[in-house]
Amino acid sequence: MPLDLHALTPDQLRARRTLKWTAYPADLLPMWVAEMDFPVCREVTAALTRAVAAESFGYPSPVVHAELADALVEWQAQQHGWTVDPAGVHSVGDVMHGVDLAIRYFSGPDDPVIIPTPVYMPFFDIVRLTGRPQVHVPMSWDGARWTFDLAAIDAAFAAGGRTVLISSPHNPLGRVFDAAELAGLAAVVARHGGRVISDEIHAPLVFDRPHLPYAAASPEAADHSITVLSASKAWNLPGLKCAQVITTNAADTAAWKAMPYWETVGVSTLGMEASIAAYREGGEWLAQVVATLAEHRDLVAQAVASWDGVTTVPNEGTYLQWLDFTRLGLDVEPSAWLVEQARVLVNPGVPFGGEPRRFARLNFATTRSLLDEGLGRIEQAVRSRRP
Repeated sequence: MPLDLHALTPDQLRARRTLKWTAYPADLLPMWVAEMDFPVCREVTAALTRAVAAESFGYPSPVVHAELADALVEWQAQQHGWTVDPAGVHSVGDVMHGVDLAIRYFSGPDDPVIIPTPVYMPFFDIVRLTGRPQVHVPMSWDGARWTFDLAAIDAAFAAGGRTVLISSPHNPLGRVFDAAELAGLAAVVARHGGRVISDEIHAPLVFDRPHLPYAAASPEAADHSITVLSASKAWNLPGLKCAQVITTNAADTAAWKAMPYWETVGVSTLGMEASIAAYREGGEWLAQVVATLAEHRDLVAQAVASWDGVTTVPNEGTYLQWLDFTRLGLDVEPSAWLVEQARVLVNPGVPFGGEPRRFARLNFATTRSLLDEGLGRIEQAVRSRRP
């Protein structure tokens, strides 16, 4: 029986005591951090209930690590037709920790990391913490969509870059890259003997085309890439601290397994149980969520199209919409303006690498009534702004 994805009230959401609904005053409608306002998958909660009943609070077991690897391998084969060797699946506490390890252990201390921008804001901090230089390459607008600027990435490699860090599906631009885009990037990287680290945490949340893992785009992509992902975004489990890294050649797998033990600790026992259930039993719930998110994507696109001064490109994946407020001519960040004028909380665009006073990111993974309320508040603010 399908869950009612629109049933939770603000009081119930605040009772979760998580960041999205408790970090700011109650009169602000939270449409910011990447948490979903939907009931959790029943199969996941059942797995957690069994684990709690069994008092599974000890250290993570290699037996469960292996089961999680098998579950992810099965998921990748079913969803993406991607054959993954279970020996190449490694558990880490979260995706950003996986990215950190991939940079530190698979590049030199002075090797620049190329970051196409705008992008998920922790990328910049993680690269900075590794001590590597970073080169920001703006995404290219081809007249219909944002895509990789391959010429600029090529030039960044020619100038000394060694690694490209990508978000696929893309946060915050909502792109689901096609085979030609990924193969084009792989050719550039291979020509320079470089590497790609691909954050694919949003892979299950796609609407218009299936997600293609970067490592599956071509043999050369598999030879030079490390993929980092998790069930946390698609099944709304970020607090359970469980992510996976996939290595796709023997040398990388051996190098990952040779890391010191204390580099890779941090995986939650309960997170592993929840992830296994999500990958193996959470498909029906996920399909209902994706269908709802696709409807919400369309509602957001239709609403923004009616707002004079704001533009967007309908998402191909993720529930995070990139909004362009340039034509409103604001003298403050759009996020700050929306707090004051609409009492709606969205993410500012600058931390993603967006230009000041232009962009904001909106989370539409909420109930229909809350989405309507948020869009209505923003529309009223925009209309009051325009003459």
